Amino acid sequence: MDRDPLVYTYSIGKRKPYDYDFGNRQGYQSNGCPFCDPEHLTNIYDRTGDMIWLKNKYPTLQDTDQTILIESSDHQGDISTYTRQENRQLMKFALNCFHQMYLSGRYRSVLWYKNFGPKSDGSLTHPHMQIVGLLKKDGYDAIREDNFTGFPVVEKGQVEMNISKRPVQGYQEVNIVTWDNQDLDTWSDLIQKGTQYMRSVLSHGVDSYNLFFYPIKNGKGTCCKIIPRFYASPYFVGYKISQVDDSDTLKWEAMRLRGFVTGGI
Repeated sequence: MDRDPLVYTYSIGKRKPYDYDFGNRQGYQSNGCPFCDPEHLTNIYDRTGDMIWLKNKYPTLQDTDQTILIESSDHQGDISTYTRQENRQLMKFALNCFHQMYLSGRYRSVLWYKNFGPKSDGSLTHPHMQIVGLLKKDGYDAIREDNFTGFPVVEKGQVEMNISKRPVQGYQEVNIVTWDNQDLDTWSDLIQKGTQYMRSVLSHGVDSYNLFFYPIKNGKGTCCKIIPRFYASPYFVGYKISQVDDSDTLKWEAMRLRGFVTGGI
């Protein structure tokens, strides 16, 4: 049980722009996409080409520093549709931004994640990630190393992909781990292949997913966990009990993912 939840400031949250259908929720207004107008963005920390890292204009979470990483100028872009080179550049840029906050010593923990699709808890379609420094909370308190292990899919040097035996939320979670942050091209390629698999193959394609990035060995390595988003199980919502598919199903899924991945990497 989380006895110290993050506090959401509703008065700020209701001013955020959005372009997903939230059912005309009272008090929320669609003000267009601010990321499509980069010339008017402020508080920019770093920029490379279309990729922009900046302070979140709507800091809804108390006791945090919230930042946004705009991935591309393409409003409909996604990791699954970028060129291989574009995705490699994005992952290296994002990892560097994350490390600037993670290694700064200013935060108890730093979280890095991405929302994609209407079930991912995102508000804007325009492709972006979030890097959030938590001043008082350990965001990894409930995460264990075995959340990153599972049925093997691909292993290339210090980079591996697997389907989790012990997922954080449930069912089928894909882990892409670089143990030394060295071969970032392979790591990036496997992340891209994982998102493509989610969108086109898993359950005949899902419309939403999250990426979560976890520092390993004090930041010397990184795990990217891809979680397909469906409507959450009541066991997880009400009791924080994760579920996982049976071993035969997970082994079959790992074989299917292996065939998908090795066909283009």
